[in-house]
Amino acid sequence: MPERSTFDVLRDDEREVRRQVIIDATIRMLGQRPFAQLGMREIAAEAGVSPAAIYRYFPGRNELLVEAFVHQMNLIGDEFDHKMADKPMSIEEFSQYVVDHLADNESTFQMMSYLMVVGQMPPRVLDKYNEILRRFLGEFRRVLQINGIQGDLRILSQTFFSALAGITMAYRNYPGRSKSEIRRHMKRHAAIIAEMFKTANAAMTSKGML
Repeated sequence: MPERSTFDVLRDDEREVRRQVIIDATIRMLGQRPFAQLGMREIAAEAGVSPAAIYRYFPGRNELLVEAFVHQMNLIGDEFDHKMADKPMSIEEFSQYVVDHLADNESTFQMMSYLMVVGQMPPRVLDKYNEILRRFLGEFRRVLQINGIQGDLRILSQTFFSALAGITMAYRNYPGRSKSEIRRHMKRHAAIIAEMFKTANAAMTSKGML
């Protein structure tokens, strides 16, 4: 197989840089408005490329959103790995960490919410989405395993994630409350979920239900 020329390598590098610029622009704009209200022309303008050029890198909005989501989730996964390397988290600490992250990162919340609600995407990006979601849920499974939770950790990690995501969606923009009040409220619910999770798991294990 012939070696690739320096020109080919540089061209591919340039293409990857431009793709990342567009992804970064999308993430920035998702910190300001929901994805459903965001057009490709606006993203192109933010990224400094022409509307026509953006389609050379991403065939449509959903493909772009999934790529941005994958990028963001990889960063979250790396950050979590560093935290766990320093000191493994308890279930309570992890639940607070997840709620804090979703509250602090509007773009992550917007992408996750949109993809969870829409539920459909082109087959060419579905594999990427499923792969990154498996890694994300794997972090939940890892925490449960470290903390001695027994049973089907795959389904339990999905349940744990669903509960925390539900808390964030339900109270994130709660009317009439300040951001600090909303944060305390969400974290109080997250602590309850963590405690219920441990208590229920112990009871179900003792009864041979898991």
